[in-house]
Amino acid sequence: MRADRLVSLVLLLRQHGRLSAATLARELEVSTRTVLRDIEALSAAGVPVYAERGRHGGFALLPGFQTELTGLNHDEALALLVAGSRRGAQAFGLGSALASAMRKVVDALPESYRATAAGAAQRLLIDPETDLLARRQVSEEVPDTVVAEVRRAVFAGHRLRIHYAAVDQPPKWRTVDPIGLVTARGQGYLLATRSGADRTYRLSRILAAEELPEPARRPDRVDLGRAWQERSTRFRTGGDQVTVLARVNPERREDLVGTALAVLAEETDADGWLRMEVTFQDSRHAEWALWHLATNAEALAPQWLRASLHARATATATRYGEPQTHSEHPADLATNRLLLHTCVDPPYNGPGVCAV
Repeated sequence: MRADRLVSLVLLLRQHGRLSAATLARELEVSTRTVLRDIEALSAAGVPVYAERGRHGGFALLPGFQTELTGLNHDEALALLVAGSRRGAQAFGLGSALASAMRKVVDALPESYRATAAGAAQRLLIDPETDLLARRQVSEEVPDTVVAEVRRAVFAGHRLRIHYAAVDQPPKWRTVDPIGLVTARGQGYLLATRSGADRTYRLSRILAAEELPEPARRPDRVDLGRAWQERSTRFRTGGDQVTVLARVNPERREDLVGTALAVLAEETDADGWLRMEVTFQDSRHAEWALWHLATNAEALAPQWLRASLHARATATATRYGEPQTHSEHPADLATNRLLLHTCVDPPYNGPGVCAV
C-alpha cells in the first residue's frame, strides 16, 4: 500500500539522514520515479522533506522532525513473529514486511538508544547465505501473489485451491484444507489435509493459488511442531529408503548425519571410528553420501553399495592414472566430468528434497 510506503520513506530518512533517490528506491523496492512522486506527496502533506543537489546530494528531513506514524500493520507484526529466521520470513513472502517493521521498531526507540541499537545490529549476522566453506544455503523463490493467497487462506481458515506440480507429474488443481505453514532449511511447506488425509505441499511447487469462501475442515487448534514431526517420521519409514552399516571417522560424523534420514544405531570401535547404522532416501542418496566422505568412511553393508563405490573409485583411479592428452574431444571431456563429478554439489537438501 502507498500509505505504508510513505511511512517507510519517512522512517528511512529519519534513521539514515540524507539518502539518494536510487537508495530509497532500492530499499522500498520501487522505481526512482515512484520515489520522486512519493517525495512530492509528502511535501504536499506538510512533511518537511527537502532535496540537496550535487554529487553527495539526496533527500532529507528538517532536523528535529518527529512522527508518530509507527504503528505496525498485520503483515509487519507477523513478520516480527517469524523474525527469528530471516529465511523464514522470505519463505513465507514476508521479507519486505520484515524490513518495514524493523524500521518502525528502530524509529520507536528513544533517541538515546537509537544509534546504539543500530550499531549493535550491524555486528550481528544471523543465518548467512553461505557457511565457512562457501556452501550456499538452498532456498527457493515463491511468487508473492501465490504465497500471499496461501497465507490468507491459512489465517482466515478457508479452503484453498492450488495448482500444484508434484515431482514427475503434470500440474493439477487440488482443493485442500490448510492447517499451517512450515519453513525447514530455507524451504517453505504448506501442511494441509485433502479428503481427510494429511498432505504436505512444497510452496515452490504451487504455481497458482485461490482462497475459497467456504471454511476449512480443520481443528481449531494445532501443534505444528508435532504435526511436522509426525509427517517427517512417516516419510522416513516409507518409500524406497535403504539402510546402510558404515564405519565413519568421528570428525566427519556430522556430515553423514546431516544428509541421512535417520540414525538407527551408533557405537565406537576400538580404533575410535564410529560404527553407524543409518537410513537414506534411496540407493542413489546412499551412494552419494558415502562417496562424498571419501576415505573418511567405509560402507560395510549392503554389498551392492560396496560394489558400486568400488566401481566408481576404480573409474576415477583409471581416469587420473592415464597421462593427460590434448586430443580429447570436448564431448568426451564433458562425459568424463559427468562421470567423475556426479552429485559433487550436494543434491539432498533434507528429507525428500532433491535439487537435481
